[in-house]
Amino acid sequence: MKRLAGQINVTIHALGILMCLPHILEPDERVESVSLGAGNTGRDFDLETNVRVAEFKFIQWRGGPETIRQNSVFKDYLLLAEHPTAKRKHLYLLGTEHAIRFLRGGRAMSSVLSRNTKLQRMFTERFGKRFRTVGDYYAAHASAVQIDDVSPWLSELAEELIAEPDMDVSD
Repeated sequence: MKRLAGQINVTIHALGILMCLPHILEPDERVESVSLGAGNTGRDFDLETNVRVAEFKFIQWRGGPETIRQNSVFKDYLLLAEHPTAKRKHLYLLGTEHAIRFLRGGRAMSSVLSRNTKLQRMFTERFGKRFRTVGDYYAAHASAVQIDDVSPWLSELAEELIAEPDMDVSD
């Protein structure tokens, strides 16, 4: 069951990216690579063109203490911000309000990085203890990554597919 659910997530991720491409690609912009599967597919980013690198997150934030979502968004933001390229960097989200509030907030960097040893090591090697909170890092790097809301570009059908079901299942 878990494996099948994972395939649904991959399908939703691929569908979301494909539905967004006509809205984000500029004239003469060429796709160099696209990673349609969610998760680690051997590519640095979900999308790379001749002018941009981008990550996509098709999750519905509820606005509460969404630690796993926050960690995931911060990881994508950090990897984009620190990637050495002259290309524009974009993080495409299904709604931006909660993510930006989190990025500007006071959650401890040690908490956000605690479950990802590799990312924690990279961050510490680069910055030491310079940034105590997510908000400290974001304030110094806010212009490095453009955060865009993709929800206007998705049809109602896609929004229903992407909307996460309530995890409280009652009989």
